[in-house]
Amino acid sequence: MRKALVVGINDYPTAPLRGCINDASAFGNTLEVNGDGSPNFDVRLITDVESKSELKGQIRELFAGDSETALFYFSGHGFFDDLGGGFIVTPDYQPNNEGVSMDEILNIANESKAKNRVIILDCCHSGSFGSPQISGGKNAQIGEGVSILTASKSEEASLEINGHGVFTNLLLDALQGGASDLRGHITPGSIYSYIDQALGPWDQRPVFKTNITRFTSLRTVNPQVPSDILRKLTKYFETAESKFELDPSFEFTNDPEIEHKYVEPYASDEKVTIFKELQKLASVGLIVPVDEQHMYFAAMNSKSCRLTALGFHYWRLVKDKRI
Repeated sequence: MRKALVVGINDYPTAPLRGCINDASAFGNTLEVNGDGSPNFDVRLITDVESKSELKGQIRELFAGDSETALFYFSGHGFFDDLGGGFIVTPDYQPNNEGVSMDEILNIANESKAKNRVIILDCCHSGSFGSPQISGGKNAQIGEGVSILTASKSEEASLEINGHGVFTNLLLDALQGGASDLRGHITPGSIYSYIDQALGPWDQRPVFKTNITRFTSLRTVNPQVPSDILRKLTKYFETAESKFELDPSFEFTNDPEIEHKYVEPYASDEKVTIFKELQKLASVGLIVPVDEQHMYFAAMNSKSCRLTALGFHYWRLVKDKRI
């Protein structure tokens, strides 16, 4: 069971925001299904939170039970006090009572029996989450199985542009495939890497903190290479150093029935099928032609192809039966 509490708050009495509800709705809609339309998270979207106690109750309910993954997303105001404490702000905020303490949310998540707990915050000063006030905000105290992804560092603002959060825009791009691996899996780590590379040194800086032994996939999209083709890496390359020998019979245009320059041996259906799979692997950087710039010329000039470093990584996964 995978469940997500997605909260967006625009309606702050003295400092309203414009894009948080839009961002929360878009995030919830994306997270709810995988790229192929299959069910993903059971999402509870809340855009009308009125009080600190209401939001805290929802957070407690999210992390109750022993679900596979419990995910909390918040878009709204954040606050960082002079004692080093961080808060996600609710509409009933008052001086010295700004909202739900980030330390308290961390404690709830740390004590949860959910296997994976993921917290994503798009609010100012969100980078203080995971570094409790008791440590002066300097040391992370994150329970096993908890991952935290925030829009900015503890001293930074989280920006809105054209009614949308800069961070959540990139988060959505990542979830829609920008952060997927070749098999279509998108993890908190790959999302952070995607957002980190998209933001420059003068922009707000995302923060990623985690205490896990293995990443969980938050969403899947159509794989760049089908798994059945990936599994053939060990068939085509017996060892990591092997070269796969090519010749003109692998190129489908090398056919006397086609008006095209052709040479013997002519294209064969079996080798053409293999070559199309090899070209697919080459297109995502898993193999490269040897002594030629393109796979076409490697075939027509009877050269070969070999694994790249990334190709070796996936070759080893196949060999170890992890794909």
